[in-house]
Amino acid sequence: MIVTAVTVGLVAAGGAVPTPAQATQEAPQPPPGPVALGDFDFTRPQVAASNLTVPWGMDFLPDGSALVALRNSGQVIQVRPGQAPTTVAQIAGVNATGEGGLLGLAVSPTYAQDSYVYVYLTTATDNRIVRFRLSAPQTQTPILTGLARSSIHNGGRIAFGPDGMLYAGVGDAGQTSTSQNLASRNGKILRMRPDGTVPTGNPFANSLVYSLGHRNVQGLTWDAQGRLLASEFGQNTWDEVNVIVAGGNYGWPTVEGRANDPRFRDPLVVWSTSQASPSGAAVAGNRLYVAALRGTRLWNVPLTTSGGAGTPVAELVGTYGRLRTVEYGPDGWLWVTTSNRDGRGSPAATDDRILRFPPR
Repeated sequence: MIVTAVTVGLVAAGGAVPTPAQATQEAPQPPPGPVALGDFDFTRPQVAASNLTVPWGMDFLPDGSALVALRNSGQVIQVRPGQAPTTVAQIAGVNATGEGGLLGLAVSPTYAQDSYVYVYLTTATDNRIVRFRLSAPQTQTPILTGLARSSIHNGGRIAFGPDGMLYAGVGDAGQTSTSQNLASRNGKILRMRPDGTVPTGNPFANSLVYSLGHRNVQGLTWDAQGRLLASEFGQNTWDEVNVIVAGGNYGWPTVEGRANDPRFRDPLVVWSTSQASPSGAAVAGNRLYVAALRGTRLWNVPLTTSGGAGTPVAELVGTYGRLRTVEYGPDGWLWVTTSNRDGRGSPAATDDRILRFPPR
C-alpha cells in the first residue's frame, strides 16, 4: 500500500534509535485529546476473515476491498469486512515447501486502466513474479523468472513505489554469497517497470538490482517523504529496519545489525531476533508498523522528519501469536494478518485471521 504526502503528513517525533532493552516496553495508555494520524485503537479489533492458512501478501482494490494471497494453497481471496471471503484466483505452479509458496501481492497503481494484480510465488524451480486480471485469472503472465528458490529465505514482498515502479524483496535462498554478488538477483531489493524490464534510474547498468547486501527482506513501505523502508530478518542476533537508497549495500553476510563500517549502511532500527523476526511493514502518518513473527507482536516505530526513529513500542504482545503482514487500508484502519499455521506457530481455533484496528 503506497502512502503519499497527500494522504498523510509526516509529523516530527524525536528520539534516538533504541537499544533492544528499550524496545521491550508495553504500549502506554493513549493521552487524552486528539491523537495524530497513524495511531490506532488496539483494544478494538475487528476480525475481517478467519480460518485461513497463512495469509501472506495483501493489497487493496479501488473499491476498498482487500486481495490476500494464501501461501500454502496458492489462492488469492477477496476480503470485505462483514462478508465471507471469496476466492478470485488460483495461481498456477505454486510450490509451498518450507517458507516458499504464494507470497507477496500488489495491485497495479493504475488498476483503473490496466486491471493488473501482481504476485510473487515459489515454483518447483524458481521464485518469480506474475501478473493477471481478475476478469481472466487463469491467464497468468510471468514478468520476472529465475530467482533462486529454497526452503528458506525466499523473500517475497512486492510493492509499488510512489514512482510507479514495482519493488521486490528477494532473499538469499540460503546462499549467503549471492547477497554481495551483483550478477545475482538474490539477496537484493529489485526495482522494475510493471512489465518486469529495467527502468531508468536504477543504480547499476542494465540491472534490476536497487540495493544489495540483504539476507531476507519481507517488508517494503514508503514514508510520506518517499523514503523506502525495508524490514529484514537477521540470523542469530539482530533484525533490522533499513532506509533503502539506490545502490546501497546493507552488509549481509559480512554484517548483521550495526557495524559502523563505511562500506555498508547501518539500520535505522535493530531488535534482537527473539523480539522480532520482522515480516510485513506499513507506514501510517508518522508511524512505521512492523509485523513480528517470532516476537509475536506489532512494533510501532515513531518516525522523524529528519529520517530518524524514536523508541519503538510493542503492541499486541502475544495477543494473536505470529504476525505476518500489516497494511494501512484505504478505510483508515490498520489491517494485520496472523501466521500461526505456517508450521512454526500454535494456532488458535479460528486461525489464521485477518484483523482490522480502527483509528483512535
